[in-house]
Amino acid sequence: MIPVSARASTIEYAIRDVVVPATKLESEGHEIIKLNIGDPIAYPGLPTPQHMVEAYREGLASGNNGYSPSYGLAKLRDAIAADECSKGWDCTSDDVYVCHGVTEALQIIFAATLEEGTKVLAPGPHYPPYMAYPQMYGATTIEYALKSDDGWAIDLDDIESKMDSDVRLLVLINPNNPTGNVAGSEEIDKLLEIARKWPNCMIVADEIYDGLDFSGRQVSVASRSTDVPVFSLNGVSKVYYAPGWRIGYLAIHDPSNVMLDVRDGIERLLRSRLCASTPAQLGYLSGLVEDRSWMDEYTSKVMARRNLCLERIASIDGLEVEDPGGAFYMFVRLTDENWAANDKEFVLKLLHEEHVLVVHGSGFSPDMGSGHIRIVFLADEATLNTAFDRIEAFLLRNRLAKK
Repeated sequence: MIPVSARASTIEYAIRDVVVPATKLESEGHEIIKLNIGDPIAYPGLPTPQHMVEAYREGLASGNNGYSPSYGLAKLRDAIAADECSKGWDCTSDDVYVCHGVTEALQIIFAATLEEGTKVLAPGPHYPPYMAYPQMYGATTIEYALKSDDGWAIDLDDIESKMDSDVRLLVLINPNNPTGNVAGSEEIDKLLEIARKWPNCMIVADEIYDGLDFSGRQVSVASRSTDVPVFSLNGVSKVYYAPGWRIGYLAIHDPSNVMLDVRDGIERLLRSRLCASTPAQLGYLSGLVEDRSWMDEYTSKVMARRNLCLERIASIDGLEVEDPGGAFYMFVRLTDENWAANDKEFVLKLLHEEHVLVVHGSGFSPDMGSGHIRIVFLADEATLNTAFDRIEAFLLRNRLAKK
């Protein structure tokens, strides 16, 4: 047997790993209610806006199918820079690098900044690639705590205690995936104050959900920093409802000019992988420069579905949740003693018995996510009610069976 590399054999991606048994059930004729993956256009009433689709289609029809510049189309970089400027910092098109989604942007950042013995400090729980990818470069991901009984707020004392000279990247996902927590300016300023003590530390500000802020607290990290270097990450997937286009970006905020070598490394890596999809970039450009009033209707739908889920969870014995301030996830605590320490078993049994698919919290952090499940609350109201009816029945049935 030819051996697999250690780096590949240990990678897990809980969000998609649970799809494997669900697909098997579907092949047997079962219909699954899928509340596991953050793909907004998989749910009714939230299609990619038509003007963006038309711009993508026009790109194809007019022959814009060739390679684009490695850092992205000039017009798109200009539009992204203008959008970032509107968030309160001086971003130029030269600071913007277009990637195959935020996930590739992360891989590029990790490759350019990490090496053997370095560290990434990321929130726990967090989006799985923050744990999976750094190890490929000899680095280690250290989790800092989010306060599970305080709206998943950042535990700044925990960050302070874990910072050292080997930490290259301090990650803030804002709004957070999977908890929905939103960090405001006060928390961000304190985070920057901590990072300021370590001159080799850069902030990774994953702001892909910034337009889905229900709290009014979300602000750009770069807009708050006068000296600490920041990578701002964003893209078309969530707020513009086009995840399959795989267009994201990293924007470098380097107010003290300490990232010249890092920027050079990033540009070398981007050139070596050619470019992001040209017609998809044109679709994203349309989203940025044309009217955005459609977002109000979409946000109203998302809010209504969020509120329904909060009401249903509050009425079900065995579930609790901290109100999410942003994104479209709920990180639900399993309070039933049968499941509090067995979140993955809960997910698999719920799938097989009730055909409802969610994600186990331990898949987002074995320690800090354990005892939770993540629910995507984008399905229509009827589907969400059916899902919660089944979850409630599942909890009750298994509780009675234990007696």
